Amino acid sequence: MQFDDIGFGGGLRAAFASNPENSKGRLVPERESPTRTPFQRDRDRIVHSTAFRRLKHKTQVFFSHEDDHYRTRLTHTIEVAQIARALARAFRLDEDLAEAIALVHDFGHTPFGHTGEDILDEMMADFGGFDHNAHALKVVTELEHRYADFDGLNLTWETLEGLVKHNGPLLGENGQPLDGKPLPRAIENYNAKNDLKLADHASLEAQVAAIADDIAYNTHDIDDGLRAGLLSFDLLKEVELVGEQLAIVDGKYPDLDQTRRGHETTRRVMTVMVEDVIRTAGENLSLLNPKSVDDIYNAGQTIVTFSSVMKTREKELKRFMFANMYRHENVLRVRTQAEDIVRDLFKRYMQNPADMGGEWADQVTKLDQQALAQRVSDFLAGMTDNFAIAQHRRLFDQTPELR
Repeated sequence: MQFDDIGFGGGLRAAFASNPENSKGRLVPERESPTRTPFQRDRDRIVHSTAFRRLKHKTQVFFSHEDDHYRTRLTHTIEVAQIARALARAFRLDEDLAEAIALVHDFGHTPFGHTGEDILDEMMADFGGFDHNAHALKVVTELEHRYADFDGLNLTWETLEGLVKHNGPLLGENGQPLDGKPLPRAIENYNAKNDLKLADHASLEAQVAAIADDIAYNTHDIDDGLRAGLLSFDLLKEVELVGEQLAIVDGKYPDLDQTRRGHETTRRVMTVMVEDVIRTAGENLSLLNPKSVDDIYNAGQTIVTFSSVMKTREKELKRFMFANMYRHENVLRVRTQAEDIVRDLFKRYMQNPADMGGEWADQVTKLDQQALAQRVSDFLAGMTDNFAIAQHRRLFDQTPELR
């Protein structure tokens, strides 16, 4: 399928796109804006939130104090939003909704990347565990305190649905969780008030945000790995997806300096992946021939995917990155130090909840263990790397340097 066949370059909204004029609305009804669509307002509220600002000091892979040029959760999020918007334009979707979902998708991440999430899940094992996607929903429906009339950001149903289900349905046709685990409590509680149709597939806007996330980290982690010296061009030649583009760059620019060589390669890898998604999803849409967004919800399959060939190549790249970068001894050493910080803080706050301070310490003596653990988890999950380190230094005699 050619780009023109699917409206590449914009134009009128496709019939199967989410339409802000037909939005299912907000949990708390509000007067509509005369100048912005509901999805534009969602995007703007997300950008102006406290949780969005905190992303600039939350780790992606490398801790931000090591080098100003490494990605953080914020720079990653912006890159995801750019790719999601480009894909949405290719399919004539609602670009504002796609961007909003991309911008909010990492709100639930803890300090220290997946390290913090793993330890928080471990510490919360007796209290329902920790799930970053569920926590993101809690942030935007409860924990943000910016508006007089409601807690959270009061986002539209479509943005919340995309946030919760951008990686696919959470329930099967029989209503049972697909992964065999109970639904995270935050999702279950909110869904009881505002049914997000957890057994349905998400909108195409959510699907482009999800695959944009994969494309972004697959490519920018190569860039960061080269910068950190954990990856080399000789190693990358072994990976078909990267090696193919590296050979093109070397053939065209044989004397290119190493910095530009890396950037030229990664941007070409990104382009190849984006174009593969556009072709594949275009073919899927042609076969499905959806007439409305409801046809997307009820399709029974994810529409926005890589081709079978690209799926194989992408899995190879991920295996390579885990073996050579994410599990590199230097990364694992710092990960262990970060684990100690999160574990120490959780135990300290459970024993002395007043140490959280401010509104987090309000009426803590009245909380049972479940409620206290949930408050501690929410407090810790919202921390930036810098704040977690500062809190540990305040409360403990020795704090790891994370180097």
